Amino acid sequence: MSCNNGQSSYGLYEIRSSEIQGRGVFAKRRIRAGQRIIEYTGEPISNKEADRRYDDESMRRHHTYLFTLDKKTCVDGNSGGNDSRLINHSCDPNCEAIIEDGRIWIYARRNIQPGIELAYDYQYERTNDPADEEFYVCKCGSPKCRGSIMKPPRKRRKEKRERRKERN
Repeated sequence: MSCNNGQSSYGLYEIRSSEIQGRGVFAKRRIRAGQRIIEYTGEPISNKEADRRYDDESMRRHHTYLFTLDKKTCVDGNSGGNDSRLINHSCDPNCEAIIEDGRIWIYARRNIQPGIELAYDYQYERTNDPADEEFYVCKCGSPKCRGSIMKPPRKRRKEKRERRKERN
């Protein structure tokens, strides 16, 4: 299934140029918090096949349509996917991806007004490789941007205790 000329069949969103990355998905009408927007679809593939199809080392910049479904399976939105593959990352997302019964659904986290770009936090697995910070750079533009589409770094217990002491 390919993108459908920039219009959702229900008039909920449209596809157009994004300031975050390439094309993006934008609300055409108000979307309520908690509303199911679209299913992330594509070809289910193994992690090994995902690595073969998308070799990070041969790419100049990160760009895939992979979504991890479980420990053994990824969904490749570039193969049989729909408009959901064009939803960009944000460190302060207005949507979230929820896996229900082996299917990936995109829901609104808060009310989204017409014209606003839909985005969710990709939360790629964090590595200890400094080169990954540059490769997985974030361009969401949010004041809460952490600079990477990878998960936020884990806070150490010692740092948490020190912050609590500072507050008291």
